[in-house]
Amino acid sequence: MIGSVRGRIVSKTPPQLTVDVGGIGYELEAPMSTFLHLPPVGQDVGLLTHLVVREDAHVLYAFATEGERRLFRSLIKVSGVGPKIALALLSGISVAAFSQCVVNEDITALTRVPGIGRKTAERLVVEMRDRLQDPAAPPGAAPLAAGHSPEAEAYDALLALGYRPAEATRLLKAAGPGTHSTEELIRRALQGAGRE
Repeated sequence: MIGSVRGRIVSKTPPQLTVDVGGIGYELEAPMSTFLHLPPVGQDVGLLTHLVVREDAHVLYAFATEGERRLFRSLIKVSGVGPKIALALLSGISVAAFSQCVVNEDITALTRVPGIGRKTAERLVVEMRDRLQDPAAPPGAAPLAAGHSPEAEAYDALLALGYRPAEATRLLKAAGPGTHSTEELIRRALQGAGRE
């Protein structure tokens, strides 16, 4: 898996761009939210990536922030939502705004994004609710996926390890209050899980 690229921008024609990394040109597809933060052609850039392997192609998607990549990875797990629709969503709405639409069940706002019909918007709200919102948080609280806090990163790491959202939340609460690094939170949560 290619997790990131750093190199010189050779070309950019939304949604595609090419980044030269040590003499190898990586063709990437990126949402408009990422394009807005790109430096001019010829300058260096660092981007987070996600590789999608299909029967007919290997496509590398690029993102300016971890929040964008995290949301993209969650979106492509929703039935009927592929990388193209996920890219369209990220191009038409910010990570925070998308999270708010899901929390508020705002189907209308989601259908304003080109390529998103009513049924897809409804499916997104239902399937993304648990992935974006901390189940123990009060209604309307900021979604975990939108943050870059150690708690949010540890939560995502536990989900990636196969824990359910409610389990991950419980393990992180049991890890104890106080300021901890992401690594320390994960270590404490896993130790707590091992004692159960």
